[in-house]
Amino acid sequence: MRELRKLRVLVSGASGLIGAALVSSLKASGAQITRLTRDGSSTASSVGGEQQIPWNPERPIAPETLSGFDAVIHLAGENIVGRWTAAKKAKIRKSRVDGTRNLAEALVRASQKPQVFVCSSATGYYGDRGDEILKEESAPGQGFLPEVCQEWEQATSAAANAGIRTVQIRTGIVLSPQGGALAKVLPAFRLGVGGRVGDGRQWMSWIDIDDLVGAVHHILGTDLEGPVNMVAPRPVTNEEFTKTLARVLSRPAIFPVPAFVVRTIFGQMGREALLASQRVEPAKLVMSGYPFRFSELRSSLKNVLG
Repeated sequence: MRELRKLRVLVSGASGLIGAALVSSLKASGAQITRLTRDGSSTASSVGGEQQIPWNPERPIAPETLSGFDAVIHLAGENIVGRWTAAKKAKIRKSRVDGTRNLAEALVRASQKPQVFVCSSATGYYGDRGDEILKEESAPGQGFLPEVCQEWEQATSAAANAGIRTVQIRTGIVLSPQGGALAKVLPAFRLGVGGRVGDGRQWMSWIDIDDLVGAVHHILGTDLEGPVNMVAPRPVTNEEFTKTLARVLSRPAIFPVPAFVVRTIFGQMGREALLASQRVEPAKLVMSGYPFRFSELRSSLKNVLG
């Protein structure tokens, strides 16, 4: 892989929480960014000095439009937040699996294939596993999220089979005030009405947004392939997370949310995303020498909350 400042990088989901931070960082390193966007147009365009290629994830994409990139980073997918009706679940699955398969198959047929294909996945792959320590080689769990994550990762197989170095980044809870889980709970905690969720014993595998971006840079510059856990080295229980966030904000955290309330409001999403326990370790990142800036939750929260 050439130096980052010379890379030609195609990014889907570039306007999301992770994508926006990653694109900004890659551009600062001198990479040339092209966005794969759902803007409704039918031809490539340039906006703010960046090239944009339109696509519909549900349909095949012309291989020639994807030719000549050094790296392709695929982050697009339907948000999982909300009640999982049959229609919502179908949309979550289709946006991830079909979009990834169509993109991977087009990359294989491109005249100039990328050197690396980085595709988003999630620690939801492991399901609800209690206190079990989970590494990349751990078996998948059971439930809707593990099923989607398995199909999502399998959808990259065309690229891997064609010799493109393919990486599935299993991302945990991303800590950023700009979006994601932290942004959703901050208002309550700042008002002093936050608290643990359920019994608070479920493990939360988190990562600072700066480390997530740094880890993607690391992946681009190494020979890592296959699934990579994108989490900090020290996961915490929900109770520990709650207490640490409250201390950083100098607020109390004495209003727990009972598990039955979570299940009543969010249904299956509450059980699999909010109450599930995933104690995930970033084994491949550690073994490959990635230097985490934020291994401790308190230092990360201080970083992202200023």
